[in-house]
Amino acid sequence: MGSQDNFSTQLLQALDAKASWFDTVALPKVLENYRLHSSCVQNLLGALIKKSIVTADPYKHDKKISNIIIPDSTEFAEGERASVIGLRLSDYDSMLDFLCNYFKFSVAHVDTNRINKLLALNNTFLWNSFTINNPKPNTRGLATLVAQARNGADPLTQSLFNDSVSKSARAIDEINVTLTELSLFQREMYKGQVRKNVFEHPAFNKELAYKSKESLFEAIKKLLPGLLGKKSINVELVNEVVEEELGANKEKLREEVLKKLEVKVERKKKKVQKVDTKEMILDALRTLGALYPQLNAVIEKVSFNHNILQGEKNTFFDKLKEIFRRAFNLKEPPVIYEIIEFDRASQRKRKVTINYHDFLASLNRRNRVYASFSQKNSQGYQRVANIEEDKILDFVKKQCSECQALTVQLNALDEFFKTTCQPSNKARIKGMKMDLEAMKNTLVNVNQKRAEYVSYIEEQAQMKKLGITDDE
Repeated sequence: MGSQDNFSTQLLQALDAKASWFDTVALPKVLENYRLHSSCVQNLLGALIKKSIVTADPYKHDKKISNIIIPDSTEFAEGERASVIGLRLSDYDSMLDFLCNYFKFSVAHVDTNRINKLLALNNTFLWNSFTINNPKPNTRGLATLVAQARNGADPLTQSLFNDSVSKSARAIDEINVTLTELSLFQREMYKGQVRKNVFEHPAFNKELAYKSKESLFEAIKKLLPGLLGKKSINVELVNEVVEEELGANKEKLREEVLKKLEVKVERKKKKVQKVDTKEMILDALRTLGALYPQLNAVIEKVSFNHNILQGEKNTFFDKLKEIFRRAFNLKEPPVIYEIIEFDRASQRKRKVTINYHDFLASLNRRNRVYASFSQKNSQGYQRVANIEEDKILDFVKKQCSECQALTVQLNALDEFFKTTCQPSNKARIKGMKMDLEAMKNTLVNVNQKRAEYVSYIEEQAQMKKLGITDDE
């Protein structure tokens, strides 16, 4: 029995170490990849809505999600492609948002059932074979819509589509590898629970149980239902435990189990490649360029909605004033909007006055700047890239702060348009929730890259104080 007791001790220790590795290393990386993928999907959906390839789901924000729900993947008529894929992509986006913000990625929570659901969700669209000839209806339909949107699109939009698909493919591949490994680990966890709960139970008679494989199986089967709670008996895994205890090749089987549970630790080389810190902060700067198509869509909707409101005031007297202004080359009077902003920090509302034309001009100026950041050879990018790192950091920080304040204003303006227009025009008002959500996710990415840069700089400064260098 000493051999069995020794193996059980080794096994339980290995299971604890592997569980800790999943909780602290592997599963946080899964969440990080889901967040990257979620951002890519939002960019795709936003671009398709902007080009009127699909329409935004008006009930998206009313849907309450508390569990993993797999979007529909059945066949559909070609004439329904835009509406069906638009809805399915929107549902998929909502599920990713749920995973990124509400789902707990831990060994205790991500059991075999949830792993299977996550793997099924990941197969909603096959990003690694994203072609118009894919046999899967969802992938084929979305690839066809993206190909349609690419037709005649500007280089920046083309790049957005390419990056979103390629980054999604890499992210989902990494997620699936970890989930598959976790699924195998959960099997070993089950077997470990059998050993711990049954073999250490006072009612378990080792002498009688170990007479044969059959008697050991029956002894486990007798005690197990009352020890594993809601978990059902997995006959296959119980048989594996029996083979590892009494099988002719039990030593080999035990060795294989312990080998599977080894935590792979990447050893750092003595000489590490020098990190280009300026490139780190420039990466955050380039990520700001992703705001360009999103902000561009917002500008178009703001202009469109403004024109609807102004059209409601197009009386005979208004037309007469416009004729006089043009005849005498008079400056157009300012259009003032009073909007209600909601400050999340203080949970208070406040009234803000904006001059529409000045506000729109400011948006356009900002968007031209962000457009230049996505292209390394542009004058705008080079101008910022050639200044000192700390000034680039200050610039990126300032842009993030201003954009976060801007999204608050735009949310308020969105609500203003919806509530101020005449009832007959409500259906014509273009909502901006999706575009603002995409902007928010881009800002999260920028802030994450900025935080990584700051953290690295501070770490290097601390190491320098301690006399530690990268070459040691």
